[in-house]
Amino acid sequence: MIRFGVIGTNWITDRFIQAAGEVDGFHLEAVYSRTEEKAKAFAETHHIPRYFTDIDKMASSEYIDAVYIASPNSFHSSQAIAFMNKGIHVLCEKPLASNEREVRKMIAAAKKNNVLLMEAVRTTFLPNFQLLQEKLQDIGEIRKVLMTCCKYSSRYDAYKEGTVLNAFNPEFSNGALMDLGVYCIYPMVVLFGEPQEVKASSVMLDSGVDGSGSVIMKYDEMEVVATFSKISNSRIPTEIQGEHGTITIDNIGDFSNLTFYGHKGESCQHIQTDDYPPMYYEIKEFISIITLGKNLESSINSYNHSRICSKVMENARKQIGLVYPADKC
Repeated sequence: MIRFGVIGTNWITDRFIQAAGEVDGFHLEAVYSRTEEKAKAFAETHHIPRYFTDIDKMASSEYIDAVYIASPNSFHSSQAIAFMNKGIHVLCEKPLASNEREVRKMIAAAKKNNVLLMEAVRTTFLPNFQLLQEKLQDIGEIRKVLMTCCKYSSRYDAYKEGTVLNAFNPEFSNGALMDLGVYCIYPMVVLFGEPQEVKASSVMLDSGVDGSGSVIMKYDEMEVVATFSKISNSRIPTEIQGEHGTITIDNIGDFSNLTFYGHKGESCQHIQTDDYPPMYYEIKEFISIITLGKNLESSINSYNHSRICSKVMENARKQIGLVYPADKC
């Protein structure tokens, strides 16, 4: 049984707890929030035995073996390292950190303390992503990938009325690239590795973050174009274009409905049935690695994949002039 603590009391933590409840070996023991009111209320709602408002006290407690971090992006690195230095395994929400320097520090802490650190990008563990990896060879040499993740943020209306919430605040290392662009970039890193060249453009908001943007990643004989937005919606599927055919993915955020098209227009739809909530698969991987205890690193959401993704996003941010306070430390 792996005893978990959770950091954060928002909707993503609710979904984590729901999914984790279906994974063998999961036991929820503690929650952290910056305010006692939220921590206590969340603990009562989810029947969590303990709550904390002090990170160091939670990290030093004897009650947890692992922690799920769903705090604002700017806190990921410091919080993860605080727990890893106490011998606690860390599953940290995407993006893993504000920049590549922080990612490297987190990886170093994981290795030094012999604990597992894993970035919680759920899509790369989904059955349809595994199916995609198996089927890529069927479309021949891949020449172009067009990825889209554009979702009008529920917080954008408040922003337009003058209230800058965390999602549009550079103090918390936020914006469209970090929030949604990662859903495009991370899977491409897992599938194709590190790009040779990165070119970025964006629509910047007055708060100092990107509301939308695009990143072009150039490989040897292939180009990946990632388009993302928090200020508009898109109905365009993702496309992977090969010399023998094309694969479309209806929603890059959950890898739903993979369709394979031949050059003559024939199509074949492949859907792997998801028997569990989307976050189930990443949690199962995380717990399995800890339980086996041989190599404390995911082969899918590996340290190298997280480092490359962070490097690509930091490169893109430099090109659009998006600087976070964490970059200056």
